[in-house]
Amino acid sequence: MDVMISDATAAGRETARLLLADVPSPVTLCELIRFRVREKVARYNAEPAPRFNGLVRPADAEATLNGYTLARPRKLDWEKQAAAAIDAFAHNGFFVFVGDRQVDGLDESLTLAEADVVSFIRLVSLVGG
Repeated sequence: MDVMISDATAAGRETARLLLADVPSPVTLCELIRFRVREKVARYNAEPAPRFNGLVRPADAEATLNGYTLARPRKLDWEKQAAAAIDAFAHNGFFVFVGDRQVDGLDESLTLAEADVVSFIRLVSLVGG
């Protein structure tokens, strides 16, 4: 099944959309995160550029508005990115909503419909005290 993925800020502003094809249903949130990261990294690796707009920051990259800047374009390891994304979810780095329902656990089974939009809401760390 095809699933629409939306990235958004905590204020609700959408920053990116990605259509994932052939997502199994049901699927756990952990599997969906891995599937999403694998696809995004594969698209990036097809044409590496200085800017990566993924779910989590690659090693040695600088956070920018709605993405990350790499000192030099290079191929990324999707499995390392997926592990970092799963860890970020576990530590409240982002939230996931299916439609208007928040998904709380990585092992939660999701039965997705074609009309569902899965939203990844990234939280921004505040600077200062």
